[in-house]
Amino acid sequence: MKAWIMTGALLAGAFIAGGAGAQADEGQQNPANPLVTDKWNFRPLIILTPDPHAPAYQHLRAQLERSQDQFDSRDMVLYTIEGTQGTRHGQPMTAYETDALVKALGVSPDQGVTTVLVGKDGGKKVEQRGDIDLQQIYDTIDRMPMRRAGSN
Repeated sequence: MKAWIMTGALLAGAFIAGGAGAQADEGQQNPANPLVTDKWNFRPLIILTPDPHAPAYQHLRAQLERSQDQFDSRDMVLYTIEGTQGTRHGQPMTAYETDALVKALGVSPDQGVTTVLVGKDGGKKVEQRGDIDLQQIYDTIDRMPMRRAGSN
């Protein structure tokens, strides 16, 4: 009987230790979705493209350059995903962060140029493929309750 109790305790201890190790590894390989840190602080604009030379992507980037003040005044932060390479506000993201972001949005760079606007509440507000008019994104933000209430 003592042998069974001892074996059971050893197995239980091994299971718990193994489980803790697996959770730690999982946490290192799958960091939190980077959008989580933006919630209530920023309105993420995410642009995905399989090809950084795609005309729709280049057009959108040019619009962003011309309207940087409008972008900033709306508390926006830009994410780009070119193929498998992601950036947040011009800074490279890890492959794990990029993958977590793509999975959280439920979109893929392989689907062509895709633009996604996420609100400060963390909800997806706009998802559009192809060429877009950035002013329409700004107008959408300006109609949002938080923006109209003056909390940007």
